[in-house]
Amino acid sequence: KELRELADALRDHDGDGMGDLSQDHNRPIPLWVTFTHLMFMAWTVFFAHTPALFIGGFLFFLAFRQATEHHQNDVHLRGPVLVGFFLAGLVIHGGLQGWWLAPILTSLGETPLFVGSVVLTSFNDNAAITFLASQVDGLADGLKYAVLAGAVCGGGLTVIANAPNPAGQALLSRFFGDGISPGKLLMGAFIPTVIVSLVMMYFPDPTREKVFEKSDQVEVKTIDKKADH
Repeated sequence: KELRELADALRDHDGDGMGDLSQDHNRPIPLWVTFTHLMFMAWTVFFAHTPALFIGGFLFFLAFRQATEHHQNDVHLRGPVLVGFFLAGLVIHGGLQGWWLAPILTSLGETPLFVGSVVLTSFNDNAAITFLASQVDGLADGLKYAVLAGAVCGGGLTVIANAPNPAGQALLSRFFGDGISPGKLLMGAFIPTVIVSLVMMYFPDPTREKVFEKSDQVEVKTIDKKADH
């Protein structure tokens, strides 16, 4: 009877019809919970390229979050899972697109390619633009820079232009009565995009050739290792 009265006195946070432990996020979070989160973050970064340990750490994090639920916020997995499927699909299907991308990219100069990259990245995630361009063999360093710089400059024109943008929208949309307007976002980001684009094109990094040279060397070493196997 006492337990039933206690459950009735608690608020139902998860919608299961039963009272839950208090989720008052204004209370201070114990130091050991924060430290454990930092350890999980360090584990994820350190083992990012070791799938077995990475996924194992993630599963342990979910278990820890469930065990300390009264100290945690809700974990929304839908967005990250969709991003993961997007990147997986990009790698699977993007690797087969070089045959038609090569003649198009090699026929353009640096400025047209830069402008095209800025425009396209406002309708597609910039990871797609740069990955597809990387499928073209023998692309000149200047053209590589044009694609990369354009993808970076156009990343703020729309919400879908860059993967972190939806996260920013989720955090800031509550400060806008009717949500974030795509048109106003485009107008607000247009002038800064033009300024950054002019700087990137007419004042490029003088060491860009060395950067692309190193990336080419890494690619050659990777191909050689695959050939040895």
